[in-house]
Amino acid sequence: MANQNQFNEILKQLQEKYTKIDQDTDDHLFGLLYSKPITYWDYIQTDALLNLQIQRTTLPDEMVFIAYHQINELIFKMILWEIQQVAEKEELTAVYFEDKIMRVSRYFDMLTTSFNIMREGMEVEQYMKFRYTLTPASGFQSAQYRMIEFASTELINLIDYRFRATIDRNTPFEHAFEHLYWQAAGKDYKTGEKSTLLVNFEKRYKGDFIRFMQTYNTKNLWTRFKELPKQDQEDEDLVKAMRHYDYTVNVTWVMAHYNAARHYIESGTGDGEATGGSDWKKYMHPKYQKRIFFPELWTKEELDNWGHNV
Repeated sequence: MANQNQFNEILKQLQEKYTKIDQDTDDHLFGLLYSKPITYWDYIQTDALLNLQIQRTTLPDEMVFIAYHQINELIFKMILWEIQQVAEKEELTAVYFEDKIMRVSRYFDMLTTSFNIMREGMEVEQYMKFRYTLTPASGFQSAQYRMIEFASTELINLIDYRFRATIDRNTPFEHAFEHLYWQAAGKDYKTGEKSTLLVNFEKRYKGDFIRFMQTYNTKNLWTRFKELPKQDQEDEDLVKAMRHYDYTVNVTWVMAHYNAARHYIESGTGDGEATGGSDWKKYMHPKYQKRIFFPELWTKEELDNWGHNV
């Protein structure tokens, strides 16, 4: 009888659920008679996922390169998912904020250590051959990573430091976009002309970026942090989590990427250039652009020495 009572309660809750969305409960229950049981491979879409690794060459280690970057993009998606929840949380607390920040940090911690797969998991000779089939593509063109940056901090902190004094909250987004720190890596430093790498990237994503910048202009992580009560902003655990995230993304992870790239590009078996033609050292090394999401959480000495001791 206890089971029957439990069953009746479940039916009652189902009726309430479907009534709220103007649906007939009987129709949905009837549909269950013909639905197939779920399997792991159908739920995860394993077959589709494992058919996304398409090589452009016959070199075996290209599979490592492709799968690794696809895994990165999946992790980026999870990171954006966590940040979005902070951005849209109506009653934001220090405890909730810290929990989400640490989730994101753990993803980046994993990404940082995973660069050993890239650095040690491919033969230099193979990489230096198949990389030429990637030109002018580059990891520079990861749109999700750009969105993580936009969602993490106020736009001014992503502007090339040479132009920050000329840009403020009243600056049109289109103008600010042209002065983002990574624009310099996609332009010929002599002529100022945009490379094919950058032209293709903007053609595909610029509209999406502008809309995303507008959306997160007032609800990025740094802005939402500053909306918290003063007591919460001074919460030691939250501040520690924010600093960990900032340093992990903008120094630790970047340097792991930088060292993996240097391992191959400076191996002496290629031309020493990135596949997209960017000035990869000045673009990637944190001491040049000093990408910092939460500058007010660091001391002047820490800001001045950002990226110098790695």
